[in-house]
Amino acid sequence: QAQLVESGGGLVQAGGSLRLSCVASGRTFSRYTMGWFRQAPGKEREFVASIRWIDGSTTYANSVKGRFTISRETAKNTVYLQMNSLKPQDTAVYYCATGPTGYGYTYWGQGTQVTVSS
Repeated sequence: QAQLVESGGGLVQAGGSLRLSCVASGRTFSRYTMGWFRQAPGKEREFVASIRWIDGSTTYANSVKGRFTISRETAKNTVYLQMNSLKPQDTAVYYCATGPTGYGYTYWGQGTQVTVSS
C-alpha cells in the first residue's frame, strides 16, 4: 500500500510561481510512474504531468508545457511540480498519483489547492 502526501499549494497572483511536493511512502517505486493531475470546480480531473521513477522520463499536458516542470528526488521519495507563469485557469485542486508504469494510477493523494488570482 502506498501513501502520497502533497504540499505546497496556496494563493498566488497571475504570473507567479509555486512548487508542489509529493512525498511517497509504503513501497518501492522504482517501477512506478508518478503523476500530477488537477481538478477545477465543475470540471473533470485532468492530467498535468508525469515522470517515470526508474529513468526520469517526463510527459506533459499541452496546456502546461514550457511553464511546469516535474522532477523527482529519489533519495527522499519525493516528486515535485514547479509551476511558473501561472494563469487563473491553472486554479484547481492538484493531486499526486502513482501506479505501476503502463498500468494506470492506483494510489492518490488527498490533493492541495492552488488558486491563481488575476
